[in-house]
Amino acid sequence: MDSIISTGLWRAPLGGLLATGVMLLFAGAADAQEFPTKPIRIVTSAAGGGGDLSTRVIAQGVSGPLGQQVVVDNRAVIGAEFVAKSPPDGYTLILYGSNIWTAPLLQSTPWDPVRDFSPIMIATNAPNEIVVHPSLPVKNVRELIALAKAKPGSLNYATASTGSSTHLAAELFKSMAGINIVRINYKGPGAAISDLLSGQVQIMISTAASVSPHVKSGRLRALAVGSPRPSALTPGLPTVAASGLPGYEAESPFGLFAPVKTPASVISRLNQEIAQVLQRAEVKERLFNSGIEPVGSSPEQLAAFVKADMARLGKVIKDNNIRE
Repeated sequence: MDSIISTGLWRAPLGGLLATGVMLLFAGAADAQEFPTKPIRIVTSAAGGGGDLSTRVIAQGVSGPLGQQVVVDNRAVIGAEFVAKSPPDGYTLILYGSNIWTAPLLQSTPWDPVRDFSPIMIATNAPNEIVVHPSLPVKNVRELIALAKAKPGSLNYATASTGSSTHLAAELFKSMAGINIVRINYKGPGAAISDLLSGQVQIMISTAASVSPHVKSGRLRALAVGSPRPSALTPGLPTVAASGLPGYEAESPFGLFAPVKTPASVISRLNQEIAQVLQRAEVKERLFNSGIEPVGSSPEQLAAFVKADMARLGKVIKDNNIRE
């Protein structure tokens, strides 16, 4: 299934989304005017990652307009259960990567990404890059695929935890390219990148934020970016789709959710205020310098993306018998 990314449905200009948000806001003006009356908590991933940075930028920027402190609560993906069981009043939110909707495809979880959450927006996005150790004799995706086909099972690739966005991006690449390369699993991206830098592994698909400094220093070679179109975060780097694998897409979006049944007026207020924060020049610059793109989609675009991404990656998970 084509992903929502390819249709551009969550890449609409923020201004148009704000207009929609304003109309929805007036529809529930009374409720929205009463919200918030106390601090808001946003649950996110461990400190230091793209989700954590996105959450902190949003929390800092939106506290003033909302008139309340916005607290960042770093937890593991199990934080999804905590938020799903929280009161649906807008005071407990979660901003997380694709694990929140792919984890239930890998194992039984106490939350359902569609049933238990009200979508607010795709807040930010981190495009993935295919990078290799410079000793690998390939300069582009076509050469990598050709080498892998010529030497099946002889090349290896690093991934973080099973089911992570970069792991599934690599599995999708293998499947679409029809190649046999060997997975080397690491507990986290830091250890994986460390071994890639030392040459103990040869290939990795990782977020631009994680690998760009090493690409700039020449310690890694970037072959292509996984976004549907070239990204300003990776100037001069072609897309995977245009480099020999048409239709391939792999990005790491971060979605913001509230517990299901949160009032629509509250969802609209949060969407509007956070979208305005993401439009600020200083916010864009801070995110960009960290390898992250601001998005600020509508709630409907996040909902559609989650369903489409689950269908697309669910097929990869099933076909490759991937389990947590």
